[in-house]
Amino acid sequence: MRIRSSYKLGLVIRLMQLGELEKQVLQYLWETEVADAKQVYAYFEKRRGGSLSTIQSTLDRLFKKGLLKRDKQGHAFQYQAAIERDTFIGQLIKGLTSEFNADKGNSLLAAFTSVSPEFNEDQLERLEQLIEDQRDKNKLDGSV
Repeated sequence: MRIRSSYKLGLVIRLMQLGELEKQVLQYLWETEVADAKQVYAYFEKRRGGSLSTIQSTLDRLFKKGLLKRDKQGHAFQYQAAIERDTFIGQLIKGLTSEFNADKGNSLLAAFTSVSPEFNEDQLERLEQLIEDQRDKNKLDGSV
């Protein structure tokens, strides 16, 4: 059990330590959905420069981390995100908080409230709606 817990923490730390280009490529694929290395390169060449081999290496690292899926089409791989953005962020938060969560959820709430002053009015309204939707879902599922 201890090894599994340490493994989960290591995975969360590795995911949180994505390089800047890795984050940008992942963001691009969340928006674009599917692209090959040349398409990703063309997008980033205009914005930040770099080489095709750098993009290919970045795509491969993200694939090996389990964040991208790829499918061979002819001579090139087509890449797409292996996980949705919201799910990815949720897993990061869940994984990190579970390692330090001695008080059954209150650490998560405390951490959340420490960043919530940065939310604008639209974000707060969206959050309220998400909470209400989750309450409704819990009632339907009998989770309450």
